[in-house]
Amino acid sequence: MGMLYDKLMKGYDPAHQTDGISGERLAKRLDAISEIGLTEDDGSHRPGFSKTEKAAKELVSDWMREAGLDVRQDGAGNIFGRIAGKNDDHPAILSGSHLDSVPNGGHFDGPLGVLSALEVAEAWRETGYQPEKPYEVVVFTDEEGARFNGGLHGSEAVVGKGDIEEKLKLVDQDGMNFSEVLVDSGLSVDSYVKAKRSPEEIEMFAEVHIEQGKQLEREGLPCGIVTGIAGPCWLEFTFTGEAGHAGNTPMNDRKDTLVAASAFIGRVNELPGSISDSAVATVGKMQVDPNGVNVIPGSVTLYVDIRDIYKETRDELIDRVMALAKKVAAKHQVNVDHVEKMRVAPVPIEEETQQLLEESFHEKAIKPYRLPSGAGHDAMIIGEKWPVAMLFTKSKNGISHNPAEWSDLNDCVQTVHVLKNFLEKVSAK
Repeated sequence: MGMLYDKLMKGYDPAHQTDGISGERLAKRLDAISEIGLTEDDGSHRPGFSKTEKAAKELVSDWMREAGLDVRQDGAGNIFGRIAGKNDDHPAILSGSHLDSVPNGGHFDGPLGVLSALEVAEAWRETGYQPEKPYEVVVFTDEEGARFNGGLHGSEAVVGKGDIEEKLKLVDQDGMNFSEVLVDSGLSVDSYVKAKRSPEEIEMFAEVHIEQGKQLEREGLPCGIVTGIAGPCWLEFTFTGEAGHAGNTPMNDRKDTLVAASAFIGRVNELPGSISDSAVATVGKMQVDPNGVNVIPGSVTLYVDIRDIYKETRDELIDRVMALAKKVAAKHQVNVDHVEKMRVAPVPIEEETQQLLEESFHEKAIKPYRLPSGAGHDAMIIGEKWPVAMLFTKSKNGISHNPAEWSDLNDCVQTVHVLKNFLEKVSAK
């Protein structure tokens, strides 16, 4: 076993080793996956459609077979391990996540969700339990999008989402287009399109994921119930004024776009709290032209990332940000134009599902705590077509996409216990 296993097992409480769930097995498997694409900084480097992602999927496929699951790969490279249900013609319940990573990422983002779903299957096998409905452990391809600066390609294939002609325009850093990358992975454009699953095949998808935030840590809780997955909207604003000499242009005769943009940014930061507790807005990228020390900025282009888990309040925030841009531009006597670069629908999680999760928390003697997901996940894509549930596991210091990413094994195992209890409830319904 490697360093990750030793670190995970340090302080692990064997009291969580019940109902067929093994923290030691989970630690061994997290450790084994961490060795695939391990970086010099002890991080993970498994881009989507890469040899390292494929090796990780093959390893998990082997574990699935050892656990008695019927394993198959679809035309997008997604892996499904199936357990027959007593009522096997019923739509399946799915659980899982992804194994690819950002460059030099952590060891929990993705693998924890896959291995949690598999651990439930292992526990059922050890305790002789067969679910009423079929159960599938799923590994989605290329969630992070490190290869094409845009991910979720595996889950999009399952849903049948996205314009394939637009995907074919994607080119990676090595100059390979989407079609060539698929072929290099033993797939094809045709097989990718045929990976779409029909609505009657699936009842629900449940995903475990690290929180990537600090709320659960502040509450001192091992895991929490996700209330919804925020849908991002990206707006590009360009403020246009007049460039001029910083020394010779009087202060009362300027059309300074950076001053206007600065006023706009400050107000954008104040807007979300007046609309929704879960809404956020971020200006994370800006370009100034001509960008000279002694030149009044003639134009500024900036990007606003707007998110909320509710479509109505997210869209209200979008409208108010656009209105604010016009108001600020008029006040500072500059022009402003905007382009909408992306708008993805939020995925609220049904109240009935959250209530069922709360029951599982109570039965496992864990205080239920609800929180939104500001980041996108495969569940966001699957949720456009089928009901989804999501559990967050506590993250140390909220760190993610970084080798320092960490979740305590005790918290991970408690999350698996909740997931198992919840899946049994859904299967019995």
